[in-house]
Amino acid sequence: YQRRVRGTTFAPMVFRAVLFGAARHGGRRIPLVLTPALRRCMVTRVDLSDDEWRGKLSQQQYAILREKGTERPGTGELNGLYPTEGHFACAGCDSPLYSSASKFDSGCGWPAFDQCYENAVDTRIDSNFGMERIEIICAACDGHLGHVFGGEKFTTTNERHCVNSVSIKYVPESRPEPSNEGPILGRKR
Repeated sequence: YQRRVRGTTFAPMVFRAVLFGAARHGGRRIPLVLTPALRRCMVTRVDLSDDEWRGKLSQQQYAILREKGTERPGTGELNGLYPTEGHFACAGCDSPLYSSASKFDSGCGWPAFDQCYENAVDTRIDSNFGMERIEIICAACDGHLGHVFGGEKFTTTNERHCVNSVSIKYVPESRPEPSNEGPILGRKR
C-alpha cells in the first residue's frame, strides 16, 4: 500500500526511515518512530506450528517458552553462570538476546540481566495471578523469557530482566553483528 502525501510516496519514505533512522519530507527531517509492527519487521521472525515447537523443544522448554510457565527459583543451570565473554540466546530460536556483560547477581533465584540487545526483546502486560507485571518475550519467536522489573536500583539501568534459565542458552562466541544494548523499560513503542 502506497499513499501519496504532498507529492511524496509514503512507502519509500518509511523504507528510507527504517534504513537511515529518519525520512525527509518537504525539506524537513521526520524522525522514525519504531512501532511494535515496524520493530518486528527488523527481526528475522521464527514462526513454527505448535507441533513443530513440540518437536523442537524439550517438555520443560515448551512449558516455559510456549505456555508461559516458570521454573522454580534457584534450580536453573544458568543462574550461577557469569561468563566474561559471549552472549545469551533464545533457547527456542537461537536469536541473541543478552550480552554476558549485562548479566548480574540479583539474588532472585533466576538469571538477571540489566539490558538487552536492541530489538531482541519485546514486552507485554501480564495480568495473571491478580497482579500486573511486564512480561518479556523473544522478539523473533514470541517465546516467554520471564518478567522485567524497574526501580530496584540494582544497576545503573535500574532494570532487572528476571529470565528463566530454560528460556535461554549460553553461547561462548561474541554476537557476530553490531550489538547495541540498552534498557527496555521506558523505550518508545
